[in-house]
Amino acid sequence: MNTSLNILQKKIGLSFKTISHLKNVFVHRSYLNENKAFSLPSNEKLEFLGDSVLSLVTSIHLYKAYPHLQEGDYTDIKASIVRTEALAEAASELDLGSYLLLSRGEQKGNGRNKTNLLADTFEALIAAIFIEFGFDVASAFIHTYLFNTRLDTIIANKLYLSPKSRLQERAQAKYKELPQYKLIESAGPEHNKTFTVAVLINNNVMGKGHGSSKKHAEEQAAQNALDILGK
Repeated sequence: MNTSLNILQKKIGLSFKTISHLKNVFVHRSYLNENKAFSLPSNEKLEFLGDSVLSLVTSIHLYKAYPHLQEGDYTDIKASIVRTEALAEAASELDLGSYLLLSRGEQKGNGRNKTNLLADTFEALIAAIFIEFGFDVASAFIHTYLFNTRLDTIIANKLYLSPKSRLQERAQAKYKELPQYKLIESAGPEHNKTFTVAVLINNNVMGKGHGSSKKHAEEQAAQNALDILGK
């Protein structure tokens, strides 16, 4: 693993004096089930610490860089940038999955590309950098490899808002009308219903959505309408 970790260190511009800190980032608990004598624990504690560091760095950045936004906006933006998919995308760009130590079963199950495993590994890497180099370096790493253009894009396009909120803003600006949601169909047994909803603007159907609740179906319909309007 050392050779490949040298490649990673060059990529992120950091050289670990305590290489075990970096190695530990990539130890998945499944690997330990098959290698009980392995010298390092799983990366779960690092993941926990990294999540906390990431939350603080994000909060500080939003407070300083976007003073015009409200507390509720901060909460929604933070949820968007630290969501599993965003972290996994950043991990993929660094090819973190290739360094993971996994059980044979996880490897066969395409574990190196699993969204949740990649997100956890990215958080563990944040923690290892924090432990080795301190808060400022960990913060710089997060800015470079997670925020980068993602955060500005999320804020500029208000992607932190729900699809219904974004569609409402779009409809008011373009059509001077509020979207209306209409239940078209509910199917299935009471404990497992599926709802189909249409969203209308000026009595024209702009999108449709399906979901296990009316609220979820409405969000899907709004996103469908946004996709259509975007084209």
